[in-house]
Amino acid sequence: MVMRRQHSQLRAVAMRRRPRTIPYVADFDPTTPSIARVYDYFLGGRDNFAADRELAQRLIGIFPPIPVTVRENKQFLDRAVTWLAGEGIGQFIDMGCGLPTTPSTHGSARVHDPDARVAYVDIDPIVLSHLRGLPSREQIGLTVVDGDVRDADAVLAGVSEGVDLAAPACLIMAALLHFFPVETGRELVARYAAALAPGSYVLLTMGLADGPAADRFFDLYSKGPAPLYKHSAEEFESFFGDLPLVPPGVADARSWRPGWPMVSVPPKREAEMIVGVAQVR
Repeated sequence: MVMRRQHSQLRAVAMRRRPRTIPYVADFDPTTPSIARVYDYFLGGRDNFAADRELAQRLIGIFPPIPVTVRENKQFLDRAVTWLAGEGIGQFIDMGCGLPTTPSTHGSARVHDPDARVAYVDIDPIVLSHLRGLPSREQIGLTVVDGDVRDADAVLAGVSEGVDLAAPACLIMAALLHFFPVETGRELVARYAAALAPGSYVLLTMGLADGPAADRFFDLYSKGPAPLYKHSAEEFESFFGDLPLVPPGVADARSWRPGWPMVSVPPKREAEMIVGVAQVR
């Protein structure tokens, strides 16, 4: 009995560590790391391949805080989306959404609004396959758009198939804008924000890090999935343009709490996720 119990426990541990079987998708190369799958590894997910894990482990070795800040980004998104749904926002546009995780954007939104609609936008074929393979009970109200965020017209056309752009919605660009030069990031946010109805929101997040180790992290990552740009806090705030920020404004993800009169200031670290939510008027 004891041996059987030990065997069951060891098997459960092995199953947790074993990468999940990923559906067959023709148009991808598992030997090349991808943005979404490396991020999935940082979050502790299983939807990744050996090449993704190898790069992610090297990046963590260079810059150990990265998995913590990635998880804090996810926790912020859960809080912010839940709060926005409570404020009456029933539509969300998640740009460069990455692989489905728990909590998901639609899961967080549906805490307050069971009928919340979400458009997920990504260009990674594995991401698209997983989104389209979500359980049928979750698929209601979801729109999956195969699109490059740089092609705003095409993306908005796809989004509009499931989201009413004449009604308030929330645009989410989470951990996305550091893949673009500053000016390109400003232009993208402005273009998408201009397509939103008054009363909508724009939610942005970005990793902030400095120092020699951070420089090595950015350099190694840029040689892999995609070029990664290091932006300052001031440059991040500039992505919002003239949109008024919801208090507390641009903040560390750990301390963003809308409506709280006082929030404790988290201790300084080598890296942090900075975040902000602005309203479209």
